[in-house]
Amino acid sequence: MSSDDAYSYLGPAGTFTEAALQQVPEAQGATWFAVNNVGEALGDVVSGRSTAAMIAIENSIEGGVSASQDALAVIPDLRIIGEYLVPVNFVLVGRPGARLEDVRVINAHPVAYGQTHLWLDEHLPEHGHLPATSNVAAAASLFENELADAAVAPPGITKHHQVEVLAENIGDNPNAVTRFVLVSRSRALTEPTGADKTSIIAELPDNKAGRLVEMLEQFSTRGVNMSLLESRPIGDALGRNRFIIDLEGHVRDERVADALLGLKRFSPKVIFLGSYPSATHEQSSVIPQYSNAAFEQAREWLAGLND
Repeated sequence: MSSDDAYSYLGPAGTFTEAALQQVPEAQGATWFAVNNVGEALGDVVSGRSTAAMIAIENSIEGGVSASQDALAVIPDLRIIGEYLVPVNFVLVGRPGARLEDVRVINAHPVAYGQTHLWLDEHLPEHGHLPATSNVAAAASLFENELADAAVAPPGITKHHQVEVLAENIGDNPNAVTRFVLVSRSRALTEPTGADKTSIIAELPDNKAGRLVEMLEQFSTRGVNMSLLESRPIGDALGRNRFIIDLEGHVRDERVADALLGLKRFSPKVIFLGSYPSATHEQSSVIPQYSNAAFEQAREWLAGLND
């Protein structure tokens, strides 16, 4: 990517999304645009305002981020080119002089609220929740209006706003991690590393019994493991869903390519979102019968039948 590259992320400054973008070497020194939501970030990529956008796609507590999954399903020609992990925890903040016992309404991003609601229910059982566009925006809103008494925010929020920390480490799981992906219009594939992921979205051909099993067999019969399988409503009728799937492996791995060929024959719609290095760098475990060499030998055997 060139020195003229620009990147969009869920802002304002200080969000976990910004922390993910800080992990991208190519983004350092480039122009960064802080935006209000996932749709705006991806819209920047489509319009060409930004080279790529960093969006949250999954977290270890709440699962998939539906806004991101749905956007990737309907906005064409986007590719995931990298993934990044950010440990997350939260603090509860108020205006200067605020007291925890006086908190009645809390401003929080819905995902952050989902990751802190057990603590909030225990310590503030009668609280109300006011949704925010981001974790930092939640804190900023305390100075813009008086609708909320406190906000759920990232631990470094005091670097950006003069808030008072009312409680620390309020996340329900101290090991919580959010997975972010960098999305662009580039169709260039990275080289396989042996520690890769392939992301796709697929639909079932109809609602006949056993169709989901048939779809999953496209992967199991080729030795392809799934690290994510989630359904999202398509929206045109009740019971109609699309499936967001992360596969272990690269599209240039024989087993993954063969599985996608089978899936494409089976499914009326398959969206390829990209193959990219895994953020954990863990090598995929491949059974010998599903190795690249095994597929090559099988093809050579078949070709030899015509000799």
